[in-house]
Amino acid sequence: MGLRRKRYEDGDGDGDGDAVQVQGTTGPTGDWAVELRGVRRQYGRGASAVHALRGIDLALPRGSFTAVMGPSGSGKSTFLQCAAGLDRPSGGTVRLGGTDITGMSENKLTALRRSRLGFVFQAFNLLPSLTVEQNVVLPMRLAGHRPDRRRAAEVLGQVGLDGLGRRRPGQLSGGQQQRVAIARALVTRPDVVFADEPTGALDTTTAAEVLGLLRQAVDGLGATVVMVTHDPAAAAWSDRVLFLADGSIVDHLERAPADRIAARMASLAAPSFSGAAA
Repeated sequence: MGLRRKRYEDGDGDGDGDAVQVQGTTGPTGDWAVELRGVRRQYGRGASAVHALRGIDLALPRGSFTAVMGPSGSGKSTFLQCAAGLDRPSGGTVRLGGTDITGMSENKLTALRRSRLGFVFQAFNLLPSLTVEQNVVLPMRLAGHRPDRRRAAEVLGQVGLDGLGRRRPGQLSGGQQQRVAIARALVTRPDVVFADEPTGALDTTTAAEVLGLLRQAVDGLGATVVMVTHDPAAAAWSDRVLFLADGSIVDHLERAPADRIAARMASLAAPSFSGAAA
């Protein structure tokens, strides 16, 4: 699969410290892949309460690649968990592909995650006893659908793993295993792919290949990717970078190169609260 380097265009957030509304074009709620309105997440009560998210407002268009960055304790992991339906916000609403997931039962949330969301994690999370193909079609099995081997072969080809469907994860390199994880995330044609530090365990060259695959999934397949990362070089592959601090979106950059992203990160003050999720 051919990889390409991004072309950068200068673009800045408002930089005024207010919550950033990131939108592509105006339209009805159903036009957004991810929509958060007034999302708060609080752990504990009283004086010891930790406010991990403080009223997040944003809407991300379909077919976009968004990176989320922030200092340790800024709330970026909590943001991803609430946006993906892995954690329930203390207040506000979350919509995915136009569906309000805020009040869903756990069973309905589980069904939605299996059929309409994809996940890519730093640790790959492949089952070693299954073949590559079996790992890729696992979301279909868990959703109660018959595995589509033709679709599995299609996505494996898209991530550059033609002919490796019968191998076990232990027979693959780290980069190849992450490619399998990306294929698994894309196999159900999800509304959104959530990636949590997807290149954290990879060397620089392999990381660039994996990021290129995510970029091509957006540009070539119309996927929507939301990625949490600490690496400015990884964030530079995205369409936009959101910066979190103290549980709020304080700025964003559009199509920025790694050095500008790194400079903005360096300028963010450490969170004023302690004990929040990173």
